[in-house]
Amino acid sequence: MAKLEGKKVMVVEDDYLIALMLCQSFEEEGAEVLGPVGRVEAALALIAREPRIDGAVLDINLAGDMVFPVADALLARGVPFLFSTGYDADELPQLYREVPHYRKPVLPRSVCEALFA
Repeated sequence: MAKLEGKKVMVVEDDYLIALMLCQSFEEEGAEVLGPVGRVEAALALIAREPRIDGAVLDINLAGDMVFPVADALLARGVPFLFSTGYDADELPQLYREVPHYRKPVLPRSVCEALFA
């Protein structure tokens, strides 16, 4: 059985190739992928309609919009997430500096392991 069998993982990423790599990696590990979505509004709508999300990967900058409203919605629901970004932790608002983050380009397997270790 795959490690992520039965897990629902949300991918919020506006770069098509990175989103594709992440989605494929999660699916290969047995997860059901929610998304990918590349806009804050679309991510918030997905969170609102999806009763269960087990984890999420968030790009910080989505076509010029910051992903923090999505991070807030996930925090409110107790959903673990990490950032996949070009930003350093010290560039983030204080609230998010302790959230795990991976510098792009990310290694999908590392992201899988970090979310569900």
